[in-house]
Amino acid sequence: MAISLVVNGEAHALDVPPTRRLLSVLRDDLALLGAKHGCGEGACGACAVLLDGKPVVSCLLPVGAAEGRTVTTIEGLDEAAAALQEAFVAEDALQCGFCTPGQIVSASALIASDPTPTREAIRVAMAGNICRCGAYPKIERAILRASGQAVG
Repeated sequence: MAISLVVNGEAHALDVPPTRRLLSVLRDDLALLGAKHGCGEGACGACAVLLDGKPVVSCLLPVGAAEGRTVTTIEGLDEAAAALQEAFVAEDALQCGFCTPGQIVSASALIASDPTPTREAIRVAMAGNICRCGAYPKIERAILRASGQAVG
């Protein structure tokens, strides 16, 4: 079945089963490797992408649910994500880096909807992203920094 969607600004018509997971299509068919397969249960956020600007876990989402919609992966984020990436580096908010693409995707959606989020808003928005290295305070500071707020 042909599934039509826009990924990172590029239209795609894919002949894939609509029940196939979006993460598999992104990685295997479109060679977009930023979203990772972590838990496979939607609990870790390593597979986070934006669907029409909202963060979703692509490991659970059937590609058919993305029919006619816009998907943005870490590879397709704009210059706002560059500020997040710089803030993550400046705050040492990454260690192994496995979760970082999902963290940045989720954080970019947060800042897009709330340009100056509170610490509590950051915690709520990032609750679906697990960092096994335990860099949570640094991730929070990086998001504050990227949104132009005092990190202290």
